[in-house]
Amino acid sequence: MIDIQLLRKDADAVARRLATRGPGAFDAEQFRRFEDARKNLQTAVEQAQAARNRIAKDIGLAKARGHDVSELLAQAEKLKSLLEQSEDQLARLQAGFQDFLARIPNLPHESVPVGEGAEQNREERRFGEPRRFDFQALDHVDVGERLGGLDFATAAKLAGSRFVVMRGAVARLHRAIAQFMLDVHTREHGYTETYAPYMVSAACADGVSSFAKFKDDLFKIEDRDLYLIPTAEYPVTNYVREEIVPLERLPLKYACYSPCFRSEAGSAGKDTRGMIRNHQFDKVELVQIVHPEQSYAAHDELTGHAEAILRKLELPYRVVTLSTGDLGFAAAKTYDLEVWLPGQNAYREISSCSNFEAFQARRMQARFRNDKGRPELVHTLNGSGLAVGRTLVAILENYQQRDGSVVIPSALRGYLGGQERISP
Repeated sequence: MIDIQLLRKDADAVARRLATRGPGAFDAEQFRRFEDARKNLQTAVEQAQAARNRIAKDIGLAKARGHDVSELLAQAEKLKSLLEQSEDQLARLQAGFQDFLARIPNLPHESVPVGEGAEQNREERRFGEPRRFDFQALDHVDVGERLGGLDFATAAKLAGSRFVVMRGAVARLHRAIAQFMLDVHTREHGYTETYAPYMVSAACADGVSSFAKFKDDLFKIEDRDLYLIPTAEYPVTNYVREEIVPLERLPLKYACYSPCFRSEAGSAGKDTRGMIRNHQFDKVELVQIVHPEQSYAAHDELTGHAEAILRKLELPYRVVTLSTGDLGFAAAKTYDLEVWLPGQNAYREISSCSNFEAFQARRMQARFRNDKGRPELVHTLNGSGLAVGRTLVAILENYQQRDGSVVIPSALRGYLGGQERISP
């Protein structure tokens, strides 16, 4: 959530910056209408409270002197009714105001390129050269089905579209990828492995994003205030919700392996083939809770940790900075890692690494005690380290061979008993 004092100081400046995200991000006039109404109602409540207190005092004095207080009691009753009405109106207004504020996206960092969408994303660097095949490269669907390891037909029979069944060596490879990622991040990058619930409450979901805006993207548990997580960011970032973290404990760094569940409500017709955009997929999520002065150094560090996985797997990739129009709701700045997929002849996202600054912390009231002993909002960051299914996709496509086999990257062979290749 944006600092309301920033809005009160210069709503038009905030509106201009948020307009770079696209139309409708922030309505400065609506904000001012809310503010004016709040001030007027707040004044009315305070005046009614003051009048009630005066009459209560007058009633006490009148009783002490033996005077008739019936008229004062009648005035007090009218004031009580007026105060209750004003307080009720103020409460309803405050609820609407909070809902309005909760739907405002984060301010893009000044270093974020201005643009309408992905076309204006800025490429920062590349690693590796896409492999040149001396045969027609297949996509992961054809590669995996020929190996007998990916079965979309059975998955559709079980749960409908956008699911996959894995078998045999491909299923083991998928599991090995997740274990490899966790080992690298905990042993080399200093993250604490954590296991979190696969469901969260609406309040937790609202802590990391706008539940009101994006609840249709979540799968709800019927008759319960519980939602399947779209990423482990949801439970793990909420570890510090309504907490004051001691300064000496910062930074907190967590790595969490979990399944992720997404309705893909806004992606009808996109990536319907294969594993790129499924309702269920696995991911190793990296979360950092840091001192505000360290958040952009931490952002670069976290992105480098995700990159390290791709480098160890020798998968070609590039890093792009998302433009204002492509930026996620809560992010101030995001780097996307895009891995090369020869089956699509394109770079595709495999990780998003974002700095949310104090935006999520303000929603969650997640704070630390600074060196003066005063509570201050932490900064939160997260990124995929990586999406396990998309990493499997990248391996199947980049390491495929003419005979239909797939070479296992050397970094993973120790997790598969030294196996070097998966063959049909």
